This record gives sequence, structure tokens and C-alpha cells, in this order.
Amino acid sequence: MIQTFFPQDRVARSLTVSTMAFALSSGVFYTVSTLYFTLVIGLSATTVGLGLGIAGGTGVLASYAGGWLADRVGAHHVQTVVTGLNGVALLAYTFVSDAVAFTLIACLAVITRSVGSSAKQAMLARWYTGPERVEVRARMRVVTNVFIGLGTVAAAAALLIGTASAYRVAMVVAGVLLLAATVPLAGLGRQVPELAARMTAVRERTASTGPSPLRDRTYIASVACNTVVATQFGLLTVGMPLWVATTDAPTAIVSVLLVLNTVVVATLQVRASRGTDDVRKAGSTVRRASWLLAMACCLYALAGYGNMIVACVLFALAAFAHTMGEILGEAGGWGMAFELADQRSAGAYQGLSQTGYAIAAMLSPILATTALEHGTAGWAGLAALFVLAGTGAAAVARRAAVMIPADSAFVGDCRISSRTCQEASGTAGSVGRPPHKKELAG
Repeated sequence: MIQTFFPQDRVARSLTVSTMAFALSSGVFYTVSTLYFTLVIGLSATTVGLGLGIAGGTGVLASYAGGWLADRVGAHHVQTVVTGLNGVALLAYTFVSDAVAFTLIACLAVITRSVGSSAKQAMLARWYTGPERVEVRARMRVVTNVFIGLGTVAAAAALLIGTASAYRVAMVVAGVLLLAATVPLAGLGRQVPELAARMTAVRERTASTGPSPLRDRTYIASVACNTVVATQFGLLTVGMPLWVATTDAPTAIVSVLLVLNTVVVATLQVRASRGTDDVRKAGSTVRRASWLLAMACCLYALAGYGNMIVACVLFALAAFAHTMGEILGEAGGWGMAFELADQRSAGAYQGLSQTGYAIAAMLSPILATTALEHGTAGWAGLAALFVLAGTGAAAVARRAAVMIPADSAFVGDCRISSRTCQEASGTAGSVGRPPHKKELAG
């Protein structure tokens, strides 16, 4: 936990501090935003839903564009600028008075958040290697979950006060926190001179950013399978609460289950991510995750047939299985996203990976509510869908692993030697630490 919240590496430390401020802002925003839009601005729930739906669509396109842009101007620059613009967008919500302005600001907020997510992923892909990339990504997810929780608790003050001014202050705090998140990123290029060189090394050496991931059938298949698995997030935040309301379990158990989710993620995410820098293991990890998610679906369905005590026990077991599936699915998905990518187009590849998550976020509430309408049959259908996606991910990873000889790295649908990869990226290993064993093998 000390290494997670206070990393020694300068780049990881800056990213972690920025993530803390970003997650605090997210916790505050998610807690008060819906009530602010409806009670303070006066928008109807339908208008808010439509506006956010349109914004979500723009976020899908922005995810890939963010990775493409990171390859050309440097992921660290992109992340700094769009984080600041995201903060400006949240502050602009305090001046919104109609549906059109709300939708436009929502699009700006979602676009900048999506571009920033892709840029961060590209930054990790270019600066770190091997298991270090997945581990740092896992640690940042722990930081994100913990600080979103802290932001949610802090925002409770606005809910308790319940006035328009209190909600408006909370929105301002969310925006200011995002502006603060740019501070540790802004000077990173000067503090670590090698960072800027690493972010643009491939472009400078080859006069090209490498092949497009849109032509990489293996990577597209990997993204497609992991996108389906990632729809589980909507199942936890939308499907589970709605299903609880139809059972004999008290609705208060929803909070307990979400706290359980946060604790398990914070405790086990880093451990679950170990070894997923190996493509084959990453795929099998996603497959195990899919079976756990299927088990959770079955337990959720059974909870609808028990009395209050039985339902509560089944919901707790389902939430634990769901959370274990979540952390394994994330770990395996990150490993496949990093290891199957062509480093010459790291930003574009990670942008495509983040596009998959954006599509999952957009479709998962629809998928969850549709399944709930069909009761047990709907839960069974979701379970089968997860198993098929996990099995597909494992098959893609297994095929890719066969194509990778011991001294080669997988690049798109072809093979390229590790030495060539290092020459293309301009360096071996992060500055200030010895090369990774896989790099030495090249």
C-alpha cells in the first residue's frame, strides 16, 4: 500500500498524485451531479439522460482520437491539457441554464475525460515495460477507487445541507480539483527530461507512428472480447441496485455491497495483476474472470427466490464473486491491451482499447436493464455472454502466444524481434532503473 500511494518512481508519483485529485473530483461529481442538474438547473430526468447519452457517444470517438493524438504530440502533453479542460468543463456547469448548454458542456466533459484516459494509458505503455506496466496500472486503479470513495464521503456534506448553493459549491470543488490534477503533470517533462523523448521517440526515428490498430485483426478481436467482459461495470452500478429493489433484501444492502467491492479491489487488484504481462496468462485470467461473473449472475438470480436473510447472503456472495471477476477481468484486459500492441503506435492501440471501455460504459446500463426485465432468463443470458467473451479472449491470447517466439515481441499480426522493438522505441527500460529481463533477452 505504501508503494501504491507513495511510489518512488518520479513518473509514477506524479501520475499517482494527479490520479488522487482526479478521483476526488470524480467522487464529488458523481455524488451531486444528477441532483444538481435536476434540482438546481431544473432539467428533467429525461433531458439529463438524453444529454449524457449524446455525450457518451462523443466519448467513444474521443477515446481513439486521444490515443492517435498522443502518438503525435506526446501523451504527457495531451493528458495535462485535457485534464485542465475537463476541470473547466465542470466549472462551466455552474453557468448552465438550459438543455442545449448542458448537452454541449457534457460533451466537452466526456470528450476531455476520454482523451485523457487514452493518453494516460499510452503514457504507461511507452514509459514502462513488461509486468511493470500492468502493476502501475493496477496500483492507480486502487488509488482511484479509494479516492472516489473519499470524494463521495466529502460530497455528503452538500447532500446534507441540500441547498442550491451547497450543490453549486460542490461542483466548483470538483472542477478545481481537476485543475489541481494538472499541477503534478505540468512540470513532469522538465523534471524527467527523458520522458518527452520516450513519448515521441518512435515518431522521430521512423518518421511514422507505425501501423493502425484498426487493421490489426488480433487486437480488434481482443478489444471486442474484453469490451463484452467490461460491461460488468453497469451490472454492478445499475443492474444490481435495481434487482435488489425487486427482492426481499433491504435496499440498504446496496451500499454494503458497493463498500465490499471497494475494499476487495483495493486489497487484491495489484496481486491479481501479477503475471498478466504474459499474453497467454492474461487471456486465461480474463477467462477465469468470465466464469466468476457468470457465477455472480446465477447468485443474483437465486437471490430473487429467497427470504430476506437468504437474499442478503446470496447478494453478498454474488457481489464478492462479481468483484473478483472484475479485478481479474481488468488485470487480464490490461495485459492483453499492452502486450498485443505495436509499440510504434502505442497511443493509437491504447486509444482503441479505451474505445472498447467507452462502448462498454455506454451499452452496459442498457444490457443490464434489458436482462432484468427477463428475470432469471435474463441473468442466465448475461452469464452465457460473459463465458463466451472470456473464452474468446483466452483463444485470442493463446493464438497470439503461439506466434511469439521466445526472443520476439508480438506486433499486430506479425512478429518483430525484441531488439528491433527496442531500437524502434529508442531505449531499453525506464530511465533510472535497470532494463527489464525481457529487454535483456532481446
